[in-house]
Amino acid sequence: MREERIIALAGLLQAVALVRAIAARGGADATAMQPSLASIFKIDADSPADVFGGIGKLRAGLETLIAQLNDDKRDLAVTRIAIAVMRIEGKLRSRAAMRGKLREGIETIARQTAGSPATDPLVTARLAQLYVDTISTLTPRIVVEGDPQFLRQDAQAAQIRALLLAAIRAAVLWRQLGGSRWRLLFRRRQYSMLARGLLAQCTLSGS
Repeated sequence: MREERIIALAGLLQAVALVRAIAARGGADATAMQPSLASIFKIDADSPADVFGGIGKLRAGLETLIAQLNDDKRDLAVTRIAIAVMRIEGKLRSRAAMRGKLREGIETIARQTAGSPATDPLVTARLAQLYVDTISTLTPRIVVEGDPQFLRQDAQAAQIRALLLAAIRAAVLWRQLGGSRWRLLFRRRQYSMLARGLLAQCTLSGS
């Protein structure tokens, strides 16, 4: 169960790190973006690892998690977004109607874009609109800081919103597995060790 929580947390941080990269630099690693966005459609996966297509697809998330648990390497912008995502997930838990609307919207997008990769601009645009219609109505809204020239561009803005939806999906999984911000706060060292172990598995398997 502890490793499963790490997998969910790595999924959350992978999506957030991608958001940060797009906002600050205008683009992010498509190899990491594909499993993050695809996870939105894995509503009924067999295991936490399956949500992301296997632990090997979470290398960037595990590396980000390890860095975030290290005071000297932490990116405060990533920390702020991750905390905001967890807060929004908490608000979402008490809104059954919105959860239903999200599920229906995700299933509709999956049918409409069947066969297209999750990074396809049409997929990200529709996920972004679903985010605007649902999650962005909750307060306080998730604030993403970055370079205005990238934040104003439709393609980048759509990717950011779609990835925030992926981050919330991971936060829901994290909570379902018994994760909490208090648990994370008091078990940072243990979580760092577990994350390093999972990252080593990625390296050994050549993923």
